Amino acid sequence: MTTPLSPTPFSRRTLLRGTGAALLAGGLGACAPGNTTSGNPLPSASVAKPPSGEITIWDRTGDLYKVFDQAIASFTAKYPQVKVNHLAVDVNAKLPATLISGADVPDGAFYDDALLTGVAPHLHDLSQLIEQYKTDIAPYKLGVVTVDGKVIAVPWDLDPGLLFYREDVLARAGVDPASLTTYDALLDAARTVRDKSPTARPIHLENDQFLGQLWVEMFANQQGGAMVDADGKLTVDSAPYRTALTWLDKVRSEGLGTLAKYTQPTDLQTQDNGTQVFVPWAQWYVFAPQQLLKASKGKWRATTLPAWQAGGARAGVMGGSSFVIPAKAKNPELAWRLYEHLVFSKEGYSTVYGPNQVYPGGLNTSIPSYLPALDPSTPLFKPIEALGGQDLWKIAVEAGKQAPGGYTIPTWWGKAVDYFGVNVQKLLAGQMTPDEVLKTSATQIQKNLMGPS
Repeated sequence: MTTPLSPTPFSRRTLLRGTGAALLAGGLGACAPGNTTSGNPLPSASVAKPPSGEITIWDRTGDLYKVFDQAIASFTAKYPQVKVNHLAVDVNAKLPATLISGADVPDGAFYDDALLTGVAPHLHDLSQLIEQYKTDIAPYKLGVVTVDGKVIAVPWDLDPGLLFYREDVLARAGVDPASLTTYDALLDAARTVRDKSPTARPIHLENDQFLGQLWVEMFANQQGGAMVDADGKLTVDSAPYRTALTWLDKVRSEGLGTLAKYTQPTDLQTQDNGTQVFVPWAQWYVFAPQQLLKASKGKWRATTLPAWQAGGARAGVMGGSSFVIPAKAKNPELAWRLYEHLVFSKEGYSTVYGPNQVYPGGLNTSIPSYLPALDPSTPLFKPIEALGGQDLWKIAVEAGKQAPGGYTIPTWWGKAVDYFGVNVQKLLAGQMTPDEVLKTSATQIQKNLMGPS
């Protein structure tokens, strides 16, 4: 996400690009999560006594740090005997090495979901504490914070995929946004737009290896797919991925796509000039029309993703983060109390997502993963001027509730970018077929990341 208070853009792309590197550099084992190292114990349930003491919490630098700083103030106002040392840190880069060394370990940290399995052995098992909330957590999110049957993080955001589009361009081409109910319909709409404007390449095609893999994962998740099944068996070479890659290959081969890196100059230029008009992406794309786009600001709108087949899910999840409590934390109980407040109390999540100094209309780049917070009639953030005053809350909540559960992130997910992420780019360059991408990637991942099957 980009902070309006920073002198240079700070994007979700910047955050996520470090994920693969952190996994490669961290060298963390893939054993079971839990208190595998010495540290202070956690209670099995929240205690009744008012909390007191001092904790150190790491959050990412940028807009979210500022948002959480204000939200933490709501916790300390409620519990004045608590002191929170809130630090802005490059968490993805710093946390793995810190967990290994055991020196200066924070009591809690904000961390990308794609990295969770890689650090699981160094985190507290939160299963008993989360038990009372499990039925109220979005199934997708509960799945990604669960490793070997243990909950290893407090789930925070839900990042549903949405379809962003240029309303003015579609109106000139005679395309009704309500007709974009399937990916076949989206192809037809893109053809219509190009027929009206031959220079148009309407659909975004991601030209970054890491984000391209994350993007295809959204399409697979929408169909109930994942890189591995519940038993850890590799499932890259399967129908959900083949369907998505076949569609992307059709976009490429018909010249219906703009191949560009997310929010980089070519991407923003083509979106502003109206040659790129469809962006199927996570909700956090919304910061682009709010803070990066110029000529097209106010002309973008959002709707739920098309379905892969009529009546299918209109959403998949792309990215996300959670809160972790290291096993060597000095005061894990107090860290839990803070995160319980932020995630599971109305006061906490309303403070995080509601209007604040950073986002006057509220934090609108994701929605909570806590289902009681997802009331379509009670939005936590306001309609967005950069989307023409559209009520994104209602659309995102509808999408989030459709996102399939049962998704598992393997420990080697970030390293798979060297194979699957690279091969997806070869597909988009016309150098590989969908079947070649899947079969080659499956062989490479099995051999280099998983070992003999």
